Amino acid sequence: MRIGIIGTGRMGAAIGQRLQDCGFELTVWNRSREKTLALQERGARLATCPGALAKECELILSILTDAAAIDNAYGGKDGVLSANIEGKLFVEMSTVRPGTATALNEKIVAKGGAMIDCPVGGTVGPAREGKLLGLVGGRDSDVLRARPVLEQLCRRIEHVGPVGAGASLKLAINLPLLVFWQSFGEALSLAAPLNLDPARLMDIFADTSGGPNMLKSRGPALAKILAGAEPGAPTFNVDSIRKDMRTMQEEAQALGRELPVTSAALAVFDRAAKEGMGDADGISLPAWWLQGGFKHPE
Repeated sequence: MRIGIIGTGRMGAAIGQRLQDCGFELTVWNRSREKTLALQERGARLATCPGALAKECELILSILTDAAAIDNAYGGKDGVLSANIEGKLFVEMSTVRPGTATALNEKIVAKGGAMIDCPVGGTVGPAREGKLLGLVGGRDSDVLRARPVLEQLCRRIEHVGPVGAGASLKLAINLPLLVFWQSFGEALSLAAPLNLDPARLMDIFADTSGGPNMLKSRGPALAKILAGAEPGAPTFNVDSIRKDMRTMQEEAQALGRELPVTSAALAVFDRAAKEGMGDADGISLPAWWLQGGFKHPE
């Protein structure tokens, strides 16, 4: 089976590498061509446009920044919807509002294609290892058709409803994970007078009921940052966190709900971005807070 990937940023590239390791042939497209080079070097074909990619692939994954990027890739000039997509299956993996997924599904179905949404939990490392959490929305028959591919990417696949359901659950799951970085920075500020070794401090926190699973895997990297080491290449940066949190706010507003904790954390993360932290890994946020992020600008 030849699989197409639309969007080869950090996660798209990692997913592509995993699929190549599993023996699938790939065709890729990205707005910035240089982000396709790593996959091309491993044998992927480069499509000239999203429409050309859809034409030659049986199953197409898309993992894009936001709703605007989805609209451009699918509905723009030479986009996916300009091609004959009858019988094609699309797996939309972006973190967007459920309405974005359902609107795209209607357009794809109208042209004879099928779609499921499957945003994933996990970052670059789990993507390369096939250990993501797949949150799936779609018809049973379409999900069944996609399973052979999803099972190579995900340690667990949860089919939670029709198209759009995956997007809803992904926003819900991401919310406490993203807000955690601010709450953890505040917690560390209370422990700062103890001058404990950062690695020891991370180990203690990870062994408590207040330590989420990701602290067990990401805590050592944060300890290195707290000890003054370089953080390395980001896996999920501050600007991406801010984008997801704004999407959560928009969805909550549409549902008639409020997200006061999310709003407060986002205000702090916006301040961090203004101070040059936008492309820093999200795990750098607690360290930034300890080093003065808590001080309001004059």
